Amino acid sequence: MSSSVIWLWVFVALYWAYCIYWGYRGMRVASSASDYMLAGRTIPLWVFVLAATATSFSGWTFVGHPGLLYTSGFQYAYASFYAITIPFTGLLFLKRQWFLGRKFGYVTPGEMFGDYFRSNLIRILVVIVALIFSVPYLGIQLRASGFLFHVLTDEALGINAGMMMLSAVVIIYVASGGLRAVAYVDTLQAVLLALGIVIIGVVSVSAVGGFGQLNENIFLLSQLDQVRTPDGFSHYIAIPGVIQFVDAGAKAQGGAWTGMMNLTYMFALMGIQSSPAFSMWAFANKSPAPFAPQQVWASAFGIGFILMVFTAMQGLGGHFLGADLAFSQAHPDAVNNILGQALGGQDILKTPGAQGQLVPRLIQSVGESAPWLVGLLAVCALAAMQSTGAGYMSTAGTMLTRDVLLRFINPKMSDTQQKLWARIGVLIIVGLALVVAIYSTDALVLLGGLAVAFGFQMWTALLAICFFPWLTRLGVNVGLVCGLIAVMLTESIGVSWFGIEAWGRWPLTMHSAFWGMLFNLPVAMLISSFTQNREDTEHKMKFHNFLAQHVSLPTDKKKLVPIAWVVTIGWFLFGVGPGAIIGNTIFGNPNDNSTWMFGMPSIWAWQILWWAIGVGMMWFLAYKMEFSTAKGNLDKL
Repeated sequence: MSSSVIWLWVFVALYWAYCIYWGYRGMRVASSASDYMLAGRTIPLWVFVLAATATSFSGWTFVGHPGLLYTSGFQYAYASFYAITIPFTGLLFLKRQWFLGRKFGYVTPGEMFGDYFRSNLIRILVVIVALIFSVPYLGIQLRASGFLFHVLTDEALGINAGMMMLSAVVIIYVASGGLRAVAYVDTLQAVLLALGIVIIGVVSVSAVGGFGQLNENIFLLSQLDQVRTPDGFSHYIAIPGVIQFVDAGAKAQGGAWTGMMNLTYMFALMGIQSSPAFSMWAFANKSPAPFAPQQVWASAFGIGFILMVFTAMQGLGGHFLGADLAFSQAHPDAVNNILGQALGGQDILKTPGAQGQLVPRLIQSVGESAPWLVGLLAVCALAAMQSTGAGYMSTAGTMLTRDVLLRFINPKMSDTQQKLWARIGVLIIVGLALVVAIYSTDALVLLGGLAVAFGFQMWTALLAICFFPWLTRLGVNVGLVCGLIAVMLTESIGVSWFGIEAWGRWPLTMHSAFWGMLFNLPVAMLISSFTQNREDTEHKMKFHNFLAQHVSLPTDKKKLVPIAWVVTIGWFLFGVGPGAIIGNTIFGNPNDNSTWMFGMPSIWAWQILWWAIGVGMMWFLAYKMEFSTAKGNLDKL
């Protein structure tokens, strides 16, 4: 056994001990169902800031994101803006849900929507969305962690064996300690996630030869690139246009990440904080105070900076560290071949799906010089993979218990019974995730494509309960069903399971989340216009009058509303949307590095600029427009 493998197990043992401690601690203090399911509604500020950040940015951020940056370059790097768009959803909805949860005592979003709309159907739909989100999302994280340990143990531990072992630890602390255990473990996981990405980024750029050499190599890579955009630029350093009309089964010219693809992909990732799990995170807080710092500083600023800089270093740097055989052959003097031996001469650029090996192999590459660092980085990756899954396990188990068993089967269930069935729910969800991950990786990929797009479909119901009382029960229910169907028909599952081949996946290079909402919200609005009911409206106004009393914008700030609209729409259009095509050339010609104003490709400089503007936008909305701040004595609610 190599020294790096020994260090791996030392760090993993310490990490697991921390997880199990909080599971035991949470079990000891969870005297009631509310204590177990919502941490007694007492999660403090610093815990939520870190826990919500860890839950928002999963193992995909740690492993999958750099891999896609490797294959698609900076046109995909616009996805790093999810550090802003994910908390943007929370900015709109979390504070208002917290007030409703505190006032009416909701434990699950199904209870909130069911009470507001006086509908059992929406309770069931929320549970379905939660399960579709949780099972494949968790399965992907477990399989990735199993593969990580398979690589870092020199393939001594099988992928499936690794999954089973790692899932056992998650089950122990989540099922025993509930949301409190998840929250406190997530605090460490958030730190480890950020630390790991930074360290691997620094290792990568140092191995390349520094930041200046990295950009020189990026230019060499772009010159060698055979995939060109319609404007003749390398797909690594330019987006291929605003939108492309592509036949089913065909590939977009110059890459898939057009301006509209990037924008609609952001819509999909906005589904993370509109998923049912995040409604429960809102209910569990002691006050709304953590929302603004989490959204602005921890996520938009902190994680955003890390993704814009250090993840880009990992993804693009992989080409110059031996992973790209074509580049190694064309420019051997520009390559530090630290990955060549680990990859066994495999060109991960040309092997579909294998780009996920990039980060594990980068971790493995530091084994000879710093074996202890392999152990630390492995735990960082493991923490990133478990951070999201644990939260969804806990909340989905609670929703199964409260919205199905308690509501329809045994309304007199005691607190002890509720905790027992919530724990059983955790076991069921992990079991389903493992079955799919082990026996059908194809199904895992197909279902995984639905997760965030399904979460985004919850926007209509959240808009209704937080802002627009004229959206009716029938309108929202039918709109949600139509949205979920549209997502399935424009995802891989539509082609593979239903034989829908007329338009393929993501028609017109626009994500399925967009197509779902295109049918969801208009249908909800149309049906709502014909199904207004005075009694229902009076019932819903009870909620909206309460919100108006506690969260309405002060009169002296209402003059800022037009500015807020302009800033927000402008940022989405030019930061991550069709206007981002300006970024291809505004700071230099991609085909001539002597014109690069900041010594880097124009597209990278544009992204960093609009990241900074996005942080300013989030600050303005969260603090100045008071979307995420609250005043007054909240204990009297």
